[in-house]
Amino acid sequence: MKVSRVAEMRSLDRTAVEQFGIAEQVLMENAGQAAGFVLLKQIGIKDKKFAAFCGIGNNGGDGFVVARKIHSLGGEVKVFILGDQSNFKGAAKMNLDIISRLPIEIRQVDSVESVKKDVYHCDAIVDAIFGTGLTREVEGLYHEVIEWINESGKMVLSLDIPSGVHGDTGKVMGAAVKADYTVTFGLPKAGNVLFPGYDLCGKLYVSHISFPPSLYNKDSLKVAINRSVKLPPRDKNAHKGDFGEVLFIAGASSYFGAPYFAALSFLKAGGGYSRLAAPRSITPFIATKGSEIVFIPQKETSLGSISLENKGALLGLSESMDMVVLGPGLYLEEETQQLARELAKEINKPLLIDGDGITALCKDLQIIKERKSETILTPHLGEMSRITNMNVSDIDADKIDILQRTAKELNAIIILKGAHSLIGYPDERVFINMSGNSGMATAGSGDVLTGTIAAMFGLGLSVEDAVKKGVFIHGFSADLAAEDKGEDGITAQDILDYLHLAVKMDREGLSPTLKEHYEGVYVI
Repeated sequence: MKVSRVAEMRSLDRTAVEQFGIAEQVLMENAGQAAGFVLLKQIGIKDKKFAAFCGIGNNGGDGFVVARKIHSLGGEVKVFILGDQSNFKGAAKMNLDIISRLPIEIRQVDSVESVKKDVYHCDAIVDAIFGTGLTREVEGLYHEVIEWINESGKMVLSLDIPSGVHGDTGKVMGAAVKADYTVTFGLPKAGNVLFPGYDLCGKLYVSHISFPPSLYNKDSLKVAINRSVKLPPRDKNAHKGDFGEVLFIAGASSYFGAPYFAALSFLKAGGGYSRLAAPRSITPFIATKGSEIVFIPQKETSLGSISLENKGALLGLSESMDMVVLGPGLYLEEETQQLARELAKEINKPLLIDGDGITALCKDLQIIKERKSETILTPHLGEMSRITNMNVSDIDADKIDILQRTAKELNAIIILKGAHSLIGYPDERVFINMSGNSGMATAGSGDVLTGTIAAMFGLGLSVEDAVKKGVFIHGFSADLAAEDKGEDGITAQDILDYLHLAVKMDREGLSPTLKEHYEGVYVI
């Protein structure tokens, strides 16, 4: 499913009105109808009491429609308006005029104290204060009302996005409603699916509010939720080379885990032939845990990292590989960093660069730009900061735009790791991955990701699809581990150990419940 930015949704609204003749009043009616449906389904309406908090924009207008639906279906609703009512216009004013003629109590909110009793006695709250138009910090009475809504303990339905959440970034603008349910309109907004906004939405629904598919599936909408592509069937007459041969150039004297997790996760996720070029001194130790890996011991620097002397042999070996992974636990010794840069420049195969490999290439990003074969980068926010020369906080506040720009400039596929990892392509497409959990915030998890992506390529997917599939399977495996063990204390080994089950379940077809969960939003 596509995901829109706030400005894009405004453009879609204008197109619906101007090109398709779907009047603003119809769009607002459809939005309110969808929200009323969720109330009816999740809470019930008849003989129940509701408090609807409405701001002075179109989000408030949506709230007026919901209030009318509640009244029509036998519920009792009180409407509390925050802001100057003279500012209502268009469809919002029309719907305020309509409910003003009905036996619905409408009150201006002057203080939190004036509404506490009503909220205390209601069954649920409708949040229609800000919507996605919020651009500045929430202050004053608005801040107090939002905090009281959260403190009330009542069931909350937010319209479009919980009030106080930025529509493009998901960030909290001073204070934000924590909803149990959110109905977003047209398409999910980026703020609905990026953290912490996603967590504040509760169960997230979307209504296309009668947009035609040609509108909400437009190619110009570059952001979408990551949908897992189907793996090709396994050839029953295949040998190990048919499921991919990958060279992992990784490890140093103090980094045993990274090369092990990367190289073995490739096999556990379905890959065929895993070769690990690691320093000679650590190879025996890794072999005791990962004896299925084929080892290529490397000459070492004085600090125990891979020496530049190995360059020729590694380039020669890479020619017979399907993909090369460069960087897990490689170490920051300058000679090894120089090796990484020279290898990246000369390897003519799809190249996945992770960890210390990314740090090495940050000194000469032109190497990435000039590569002919596909390049995949897997940075966390700190590594993305080194790539872009920007502060982590600035990247975190504008992740999608920065990822789009960087992937295009470097002509590389970039996975910005984190909660709901983002996958960016050189053509500015971005996919938001919905699998995974907080237990993945552990050492070695990213190394498992590199091997999983390589395995998806080895199983027959294109590089582009292997990245999307690998990110999904990696998160799905962590979810399976968390289901059995809880999120606390999950290790990279746990994620690796569940990879085979994640791939098996994915091949068999996810249940409707899991499909809905990983879509991230329920269509009504």
